[in-house]
Amino acid sequence: MTDNSLSVLAPAKLNLFLHILGRREDGYHDLQSLFQLLDYGDDLHIETDTSGTISLHLDEGSEIKNIPMDDNLIIRATELLREKDGRNHLGASITLNKRIPLGGGLGGGSSNAAATLKALNQLWQCGLEEQELATLGLKLGADVPVFIGGKSAWAEGVGERLVAVEIEPCWYLVISPNCAVSTAQIFSQENLTRNSPAIKMADFLAGRARNDCESVTRKLHPEVDQA
Repeated sequence: MTDNSLSVLAPAKLNLFLHILGRREDGYHDLQSLFQLLDYGDDLHIETDTSGTISLHLDEGSEIKNIPMDDNLIIRATELLREKDGRNHLGASITLNKRIPLGGGLGGGSSNAAATLKALNQLWQCGLEEQELATLGLKLGADVPVFIGGKSAWAEGVGERLVAVEIEPCWYLVISPNCAVSTAQIFSQENLTRNSPAIKMADFLAGRARNDCESVTRKLHPEVDQA
């Protein structure tokens, strides 16, 4: 790290359960979930300058190559923070080493956006508090705030109402079938369960929880069902 550069990890996340409580008038869904952050993810190297130019590059060693670079949450996060700050001369060159699979529900795009906001807030000396960054990040996606917080958390609302939790260290086997699952497509399915009851942490710990998206996803994607 230097005064104008920073390398950060954008961790993946798991939903240890996901209950959909109902559909909101704005089209989003009220839900409950437990976000578990992993010590595995994407690497971002960010260098700042005063050119006013924002650029995103893919690291030569990136495990995943075919990702959208123009309409990318990293770029959108950078532009959003600069707009909030108001200094148009701020520039940044960002290099991404992508490991988190696309369309796997692991939050890669949201985590990239959060890591970018946090790093540039420091490098550009914007001075935004964590809650301000979380509110800004929510404009980019419902999962961004949990990555801003950087801790595993119990989530409600659309995923923005968070309570940090301590979970015993655990190993997870994450299987990545050869398919990309669209979150929007899953949440638009007519047969998706949308009336699950709200639960407490004790219910989750007792095994009285599930992922309401699982059955729909398995029907739409045989590769997931096979896995």
